[in-house]
Amino acid sequence: MSSVLVVTDKGVRDAGLLEGIIKSISAADLNYEIYDEVEPNPSAETIHRGTDLLKEHKFEAVLAVGGGSSIDTAKGIAAMATNSGHIFDYEGVGKLTNSPLPIIAIPTTSGTGSEVTNSTVVTNKETHFKLGVLSPLLFPDLAILDPVLTLGLPQGITAATGMDALTHAIESYTSKTANPISQAFAMQAIKMISKNLTNCYFVGTDLESRKNMLEASLLAGAAFSQSRLGNVHAISHTFGGVFNIPHGIANAALLPFVMKFNLPACAEQYKEIAIALGRDVSGLSVMEAANEAIETVIELNRSMNIPLNIKELGVTLDVLPKLVEDSMRSGNVFVNPRLTKPADIQMIIEKAYEGDLTSF
Repeated sequence: MSSVLVVTDKGVRDAGLLEGIIKSISAADLNYEIYDEVEPNPSAETIHRGTDLLKEHKFEAVLAVGGGSSIDTAKGIAAMATNSGHIFDYEGVGKLTNSPLPIIAIPTTSGTGSEVTNSTVVTNKETHFKLGVLSPLLFPDLAILDPVLTLGLPQGITAATGMDALTHAIESYTSKTANPISQAFAMQAIKMISKNLTNCYFVGTDLESRKNMLEASLLAGAAFSQSRLGNVHAISHTFGGVFNIPHGIANAALLPFVMKFNLPACAEQYKEIAIALGRDVSGLSVMEAANEAIETVIELNRSMNIPLNIKELGVTLDVLPKLVEDSMRSGNVFVNPRLTKPADIQMIIEKAYEGDLTSF
């Protein structure tokens, strides 16, 4: 390759995280342009503007530097550079026909795992819906994990992205389509997050913990690329589309409520997760041990100042029918461990709104 489009957001650029990367690109005598218009819950318009820029300069590859939004945007640009029409035409699984341009991903957060996943999530601003484009062609060609790039993360982003990774691992581990390999990745991710996330949050500058969280995030991403996810993601994507709530914080706030709903369907797996999270479950029944996993998630949220209800995130119930309808459109509902109907999604949202975990 002789040229590359660098896809990022203004926060990453302003933080100086591109400096070493651009120096390296320049030293290799590559032509480049920086596209820094990525926003949280990136829209189709952002992807198509980036595609136009890429085609104008005839860039040969796409380099994503940032969190999941930047990597998802880069995937969308790389795909639309070689596929005709609109990105919405490719909603669903396996609809891309041509291989995207080469994609290189350098994550600056330890959360989405998008650097090793086969999907990109795009927001339709007209319908306020986040849709997924999934294809084996969307796996990045190269992922570079550098923990130094995560040292300056604010505490809030460290917490939200870390809990996003934990949600990926838990939902992947309990998915109906999980397999021994995806579960091995997911379980290792859970163990690593348990041992490193709070250290990243409270200390921040410990490079070993930052490295371990990046690796855990990657493992969780590799896991759910095989297994899909569950109801947390089905619902949280609607919150991103309707209320523009950052994905990680929505996942974190929803996770205890979905786990409580799923408890009857995967108690044994939750017991295993509780042990991986460091709980001593000796002498407890399976159900009691499973509840320890939920309590640990609640304690993690509380310790990192993540709201224990979704009302504090800005969710309102005046659009509840849309939230339910859009959640049920997600393929994640159908691999959730417990059979889920629209009434169940409504109940989970209502319970999460009030912060009520007592009456599932």
